[in-house]
Amino acid sequence: MKEALFYKKLADNAVQCLLCPHKCRILPGERGLCGVRQNIDGVLHTLVDDKIIACHVDPIEKKPLFHVLPGCRVLSLATVGCNFTCRFCQNSEISQYPETHTGPIPGQTTTPEQIVTRAIQEDCQVIAYTYTEPTVYYELALECAIQAKDAGLLNVFVTNGYINPKPLRRIAPVLDAANVDLKSFDETFYQKMTGGSLAPVLDSLRLMRKLDIFLEITTLIIPNENDDPRQLRELADFIFRELGPDTPWHISRFYPQFKMQFISPTSIETIHQAREIGLDAGLKYVYVGNVSGDDGEHTFCPECGRPLIERFGFEMAGYYIRDGHCPDCNAEISGIGL
Repeated sequence: MKEALFYKKLADNAVQCLLCPHKCRILPGERGLCGVRQNIDGVLHTLVDDKIIACHVDPIEKKPLFHVLPGCRVLSLATVGCNFTCRFCQNSEISQYPETHTGPIPGQTTTPEQIVTRAIQEDCQVIAYTYTEPTVYYELALECAIQAKDAGLLNVFVTNGYINPKPLRRIAPVLDAANVDLKSFDETFYQKMTGGSLAPVLDSLRLMRKLDIFLEITTLIIPNENDDPRQLRELADFIFRELGPDTPWHISRFYPQFKMQFISPTSIETIHQAREIGLDAGLKYVYVGNVSGDDGEHTFCPECGRPLIERFGFEMAGYYIRDGHCPDCNAEISGIGL
């Protein structure tokens, strides 16, 4: 175990974690909401500084990141734990593990050096901190990202964006990109479905933009929960106004998961309607996810409409960008390594 970053000591050996907006007040022997930060004799420790529960090679399109080194290989890793309790979580077995199990934290003991070495051996150009929530294994992610950057690799977060400004600023110099789940534009949805709050996520997005972390946004559309066209327009307008029209927006189709097994999958019509809302709002790149064989998976030039990247699932089938520009009209295409 390792002493955690970003906390303060309180009276009677209590501590307050300052890593995320929950700001958990943790008594001796207890853990925070995420289940992986524990007060031991008045000192906050991270229980996942070296406990990797998942580590796989993925295509970067699976994150999804469509404008960061398209077609490259990514070493994706995670520990258990999350600072959200999403009712629709697709990785609940590991994200909610500390909530449903007592005892030691599971995972393969792994050092940042070993992670970076494996990424290089597997011919990966990127390390992705993903699957659960990288904020809760911040110490591991920070050290790994520093070493990855020194080795010439990129670092990306796949995150709910629920992180405080100070830790975000600290990791920003070694964090190249992030796909942030903007799950809704409604506070009631966040409280009911995630156990979090909307405003801190919006603040994190604004700060990431200011810190030059390349952003892509994902919204999972759940029937009758966050599919109201008015709210989707507000969300798209926020992306356009505060993050910029070049920010890719992924509209993802819901399938029954975790505590929402009784909900039907999102209709294709609703997904297409949401995509049109994003395009009508002025966003240049709006994608559909969890819908195979759809033109909404492709990248089109926002100026002339020429297909620039063709995708089928997580496979890149065609790539026509030249030096970051459309080969026909020379429009600049937003991203990293295009």
